[in-house]
Amino acid sequence: MNVLVTGGTGFLGKALALRLRSQSDHVTVLGRDRYIGKQLEGEGLRFLAVDFQDEQATINACQGQDYIFHCGALSSPWGRYQDFYQANVLGTRYIIQGCQQYGVKRLIHVSTPSIYFNFSHHLNIPENTPLPPPVNAYAKTKQLAEQEINRAYTEGLPVITIRPRAIFGPGDRSILPRLLQANERTGIPLINNGQACIDMTYIDNVVDALLLCQNAPDNLLGRTFNITNGEPTPLVNLLTLLSQQLGYPLNLKPISYNLAYGVATVMELASKTILFGKEPILTRYTVGLLSFNQTLDITAAKTELGYQPQVSILEGLKLFAQWWKNQQNVHES
Repeated sequence: MNVLVTGGTGFLGKALALRLRSQSDHVTVLGRDRYIGKQLEGEGLRFLAVDFQDEQATINACQGQDYIFHCGALSSPWGRYQDFYQANVLGTRYIIQGCQQYGVKRLIHVSTPSIYFNFSHHLNIPENTPLPPPVNAYAKTKQLAEQEINRAYTEGLPVITIRPRAIFGPGDRSILPRLLQANERTGIPLINNGQACIDMTYIDNVVDALLLCQNAPDNLLGRTFNITNGEPTPLVNLLTLLSQQLGYPLNLKPISYNLAYGVATVMELASKTILFGKEPILTRYTVGLLSFNQTLDITAAKTELGYQPQVSILEGLKLFAQWWKNQQNVHES
């Protein structure tokens, strides 16, 4: 069985590719990071250094593949819209074209719950909830990418989509590392006493969900599934657990939502006008994520896909903390 993983040099794509390789699949990884690509080649995977800007190379990568996991995306709270559009919308369109041209058996698409977010509290969001206007370029282009996927399904492409929430674990370069970097610089903003209830998902659990989509019955084609750890937790509790696992106190800075939002607005303006587009330390979107309840209903994934999170939030934070401390030791030596 031949399998292609797009975004295979990223956090999720790499973890998935290595799991697939352990199952003796013939795995091809498509990505931009040549250093990680070289590492994966050493693990017995095939690496294609392809950027989604290259339409033909992206389409050609689908040739001879039985299954394609589309993990590749530009995921960031900040950036130019055209960059998000190229990676998230056109990249998805090219993968769809490749699947259609070469008769791929199934496409498993990774979307995001960011398309649900609208700066207000929402608990137990189901997959069929009406989507609000997107709050940033990432959410907008991922919503457009889902539209591309849904259109392809109506044209006969066998596809299943997941929306995994806040993926973390060893190798994460985004969510927890951003918080810890803020901790070292200015402190972690604790908005409204950190009472926002949020969902997170350990990396191995997301990989499990993707493999369940690969092997799911055909009656689930065209469906979209929320994926989380199923352990909604107040942010301050998550930070406390992380602090305990790291073995040192975090520098938490209590701040009101209005003040945090105002500071982020000023930082974004400065970035756009005098800092040549450099990502601000704090964005309005990040403030929103730290401020509002947002949890997902994963009933459908459990009952229809058979998804059961195997690694708990506590165990996941423990594994992340061990990895993070090892990384810090390597940098210091």
